[in-house]
Amino acid sequence: MERMVTLNKKEQNRRMVIGKVDRKEIGAPQAAVLLGVSLRHCRRLVARYRKGGVGALAHGNRGRTPANAVDELVRQQVDLARSKYAGCNTQHFTELLAEREDITVSRSTVRRFLIAGAVGRPRKRRAPKHRSRRERYPQKGMLVQIDGSRHDWLEGRGSWMTLIGAIDDATGTVLHALFREQEDTQGYFELLEKIVSGHGVPLAVYHDGHAVFEAAEHEPMTLEEQLEGKKTITQFGRLLEELDITSIRSRSPQARGRVERLWGTFQDRLVSELRLAGVKTLAGANELLWKYLPVHNRKFAVPPAKPGVSFRNPASDWRAFLCLKHPRTVGNDNVVRFGEQRLQILPNGRYSYAHAKVEVRETFDGLLAVYYQGHRLETKPAPAEAPMQRRPISNSTPAPRKFAKPPPDSPWRQSMSYFFDGPRR
Repeated sequence: MERMVTLNKKEQNRRMVIGKVDRKEIGAPQAAVLLGVSLRHCRRLVARYRKGGVGALAHGNRGRTPANAVDELVRQQVDLARSKYAGCNTQHFTELLAEREDITVSRSTVRRFLIAGAVGRPRKRRAPKHRSRRERYPQKGMLVQIDGSRHDWLEGRGSWMTLIGAIDDATGTVLHALFREQEDTQGYFELLEKIVSGHGVPLAVYHDGHAVFEAAEHEPMTLEEQLEGKKTITQFGRLLEELDITSIRSRSPQARGRVERLWGTFQDRLVSELRLAGVKTLAGANELLWKYLPVHNRKFAVPPAKPGVSFRNPASDWRAFLCLKHPRTVGNDNVVRFGEQRLQILPNGRYSYAHAKVEVRETFDGLLAVYYQGHRLETKPAPAEAPMQRRPISNSTPAPRKFAKPPPDSPWRQSMSYFFDGPRR
């Protein structure tokens, strides 16, 4: 029984020409020119056709398993993309197979298996828009982009968190990052402290104009701000000024694309790493994050356009800037009020500090210190005022406020015509 052979277009043209040679309609030299082969190979094809017929013209490897074919067991392991590694992108999934499952295959092979298994991309991509690419800054430390990303990093295993991070514009190196419950001032203080202590003081930071960095533009200026001619600087903005770091506000997410793309990568890869490690708490997330950052930088960082770094050495007392500073006016009894706390300034050779402008420095540990013209004053806790002492102390939740219900004949139950036409009859 003869087997069915399917010839492609090239092989069909070859059968037609070789058939003419076999029927002696044309010679072998003419057929060799038409087929684009040597005369010797053309005669070899004629001999093969006369011996094996049309099937002899098909490629010899047709129907055979390629020598470099991927083992079926490996093909089955790729189904882990539906279960254990669900949500990982193709490149990350390929790396995880090599690192954790001891399966080394190329990214294109994994992608081909995923497409055949109808496993789509975890991230939907929008149609691209025409934009001009901004050149990176030439040296490391010239510009650092900082931002926060609010996301369900634990995928329901814990509460939502905000990832605060900083990326160097020249190299794409993540200088530091940390998880916080909210995007707050303390988080950015800790971020900048790690950057300065680990790398140095950058020349400028690029941010999105969050309330941590600067006051909102649409809010009207207070009377004090109008008298000074500028808006009150934020605590983090004051820290940047004291460290001589230029603060630059971006006008669009595309302008700070470096850090925005970083969040996309982290929301893809880091989320999977947190899930595989079974992390459920903020502390556990930070512990894994700080182990993951060196791995991330080795894969994604690029060399700068120019050698050297632009990070500067900080001043010797730079850690004294890492606190919150609040202006206050001393009372007649040399007591400084700060919230519900009272600080009594002790005598130190000066007659009185009444009505003096001082600065209360608050650490994130809750410690307070009073400074006058850059010098720290000796203080002690002062007794609270009588109204505060008479205030009942209770840890219970206050009862909800009750509102009196107006009677049926109250004007508040009538329409507006009551005030013009009198009560209804």
